[in-house]
Amino acid sequence: MNRTLIILLIAMGLAVTALHAERLPEVTVDYPVDGSIFPPDIVAPTFLWHDPTDADRWELEVSFAEGAPFVLVVAGDPPPRGEIDPRCLGPTNEVYEPTAYQASAHSWRPNRGDWKSIQDRSSGAPARITLTGFRDGASEHAVSRGAVGLTTSTDPVGAPIFYRDVPLMPSKGEKGVIKPLAKGAIPLIDWRLRSVALDSSRIVLRDMPTCANCHSFSADGQTMGMDVDGPEGDKGAYAIAKVEPEVVIDDAQVMTWNAFPGKPEGLNSLGFLSRISPDGRYSISTLNEAIFVRNFTDFRFSQVFFPTRGILAVYDTQTGEVRALPGADDEDYVHCNAVWAPDGKTIVFSRAPAMDPYDNSKPLATFSGDPNETQLKYDLYRIPFNDGRGGTAKPIAGAGANGMSNSFPKVSPDGKWIVWVKAKNGQLMRPDSRLWIAPFEGGQAREMRCNTSRMNSWHSFSPNSRWMVFSSKARSPYTQMYLTHIDEDGNDSPPILIENSTAANRAVNLPEFVNTSYDNFVSISVPAVDHYRYFARGNELQRSGQLQEAVEQFEMALEGDAETWRVNDWRIHDSMSKTLLQLGDRERALEHARDSLRLNPYNSEMQANAGYLLFELGEPGAALEKIDIALKLSPGDARLYLNRGTMRLQLQDDAGAEADFSESIRRSRNYADPYVARGIVRRQLGDDVGARSDLDKAIEIRPEDPTPWYFRALIREAAADLAGAIADVEQAASRVNEGWPHQNELRELERRLRDRVEARD
Repeated sequence: MNRTLIILLIAMGLAVTALHAERLPEVTVDYPVDGSIFPPDIVAPTFLWHDPTDADRWELEVSFAEGAPFVLVVAGDPPPRGEIDPRCLGPTNEVYEPTAYQASAHSWRPNRGDWKSIQDRSSGAPARITLTGFRDGASEHAVSRGAVGLTTSTDPVGAPIFYRDVPLMPSKGEKGVIKPLAKGAIPLIDWRLRSVALDSSRIVLRDMPTCANCHSFSADGQTMGMDVDGPEGDKGAYAIAKVEPEVVIDDAQVMTWNAFPGKPEGLNSLGFLSRISPDGRYSISTLNEAIFVRNFTDFRFSQVFFPTRGILAVYDTQTGEVRALPGADDEDYVHCNAVWAPDGKTIVFSRAPAMDPYDNSKPLATFSGDPNETQLKYDLYRIPFNDGRGGTAKPIAGAGANGMSNSFPKVSPDGKWIVWVKAKNGQLMRPDSRLWIAPFEGGQAREMRCNTSRMNSWHSFSPNSRWMVFSSKARSPYTQMYLTHIDEDGNDSPPILIENSTAANRAVNLPEFVNTSYDNFVSISVPAVDHYRYFARGNELQRSGQLQEAVEQFEMALEGDAETWRVNDWRIHDSMSKTLLQLGDRERALEHARDSLRLNPYNSEMQANAGYLLFELGEPGAALEKIDIALKLSPGDARLYLNRGTMRLQLQDDAGAEADFSESIRRSRNYADPYVARGIVRRQLGDDVGARSDLDKAIEIRPEDPTPWYFRALIREAAADLAGAIADVEQAASRVNEGWPHQNELRELERRLRDRVEARD
């Protein structure tokens, strides 16, 4: 056979093979997405694909721009499910079950050597990964084929990522109160540091008794700022600390945004989304805020919150002053999401016309994205900082007046790009949120390629500006974090999952690059809130009935010199007083009640408790003064009128007691105790008809209480209604429990009624 014919036959054979390949059912490579760019310093990803045939093994060929291909045979195992943290399971969440499509995928993760080989040979040039399916052990005939291209960037990530690792255990919250977690779940939050070069992250902070959330870092990675809240106390507390291997946040590092002299009286400011300046000297935050908040028990999107009023204010670490930023302090607008340009000379923020957080004419929203949410659309603005003197705020072209809400801006460290979140309404954690990019100095805005199908937000640039981390719920309702590469021209790549960042039933929150080495940031301790840890433990022990142990914890909570937090220590004295009262130690209970009121005289409950203790200790005049103060603070509290009436009754002021009981009834018609009390005092005043009416009502409201039955039996006895009196006595006797104060009198009444019936018969 001549050479020309051989070449022709070979060519025909190749053509037939190619034609056959084109006809093969297509393997769909789900991850990585075609065109993905990986950092050179990232661990191997888990490849995912779907094969429409019954292939049971795949030949994986990686071809490069130069050199021979890299070939492996892989089994295509089911996708890994990830570990489950059993502590984070509860009635308002569930273990995520993959969709049928997700569960039917095949997977393969290269070992370290294979991944290094792929990365080395795809550095700066695309590699092509082809998956060819075979079945039944046969290797001569392919049954399916698919391919995907990827590149390894020459740009390293070069910095670790700091983030919160949170359980999703929502509880029903109060209107206007941000409460993403049930109180008992707060200590389950971990703060982690992740290097993409490692297979897992490191916990740097855990077991916090209070919520510590929003955080940021200076451009050089040497300073961090983080919210560090007191439990139900100063939500505006904020820590600024030096980043070092063992970070310590003690009282000296904690300031409070509530020190702002322009804060309205009675407002407990949050310091919403504070950010540290590039040089670490300043921090900027939203103060004087009003916030729309809805908490849902749907763990997938458990809350929505965004400010509807607020100004920008700056804290200066050198002077200790908190001052409004002129040009961003107009109360006709809400100013929020403030971030610094890398040179520290410009601030970018979201702005919208100010409004009340709730429209009372509409029903409350019941899910994230509900049309009944307060509708607020933000635009992005920039303003000069001018060493705190501010200036004129100007809109950023392309990031406003677009019919959408534009929020959460971030400027790349090289100053070239601004990336923000666009959604239909509000800001943060929106199901429909998408990431957009534009030149920082002005230019065309465009939607980013890295966006996933569901929720894209909480983004942060790497120090070299070439990578951006962000959060998404595309694969699971338990939020995960992704990377995208951004080149010199602002072009971004498909999303790369940072795998194994949390347990499969926990969520990534607030990922932020830190310009430091992984080994230079090992742990955070927060002695500033240690006394709150004792406080939290004391409250748990008190609730479980371990009263003496609770007192010991409260004593430890009150030890030491914590002047920064002293404003909140009234709560510790409050709990101590209540616990000592349960132990019968009235004198020490009164001492701590007075300490609590010295720090917070506006606590009506503690004013009333102090009144009770003073009365029990033989100071009725001082006791009534305390109750009067409590009533001024809480004039609608029916219990306070009941308490004052009870004191007046014991002081033989029957008329005053009756008036207080009547007012208590007026304040709360379905409260049985004041009906019982007024029935008793009316009987003493000779008004049996009125007394009988009150006792009837008390029985209607709370039939399980023996007291109204007993006193109604006395009234019936006086009216010679012996049968009715006996019936009431029987009802009372059937409801008596240990400790009921009238047991002897009830037995005496029962004997007396029996004697009268026998005498009559």
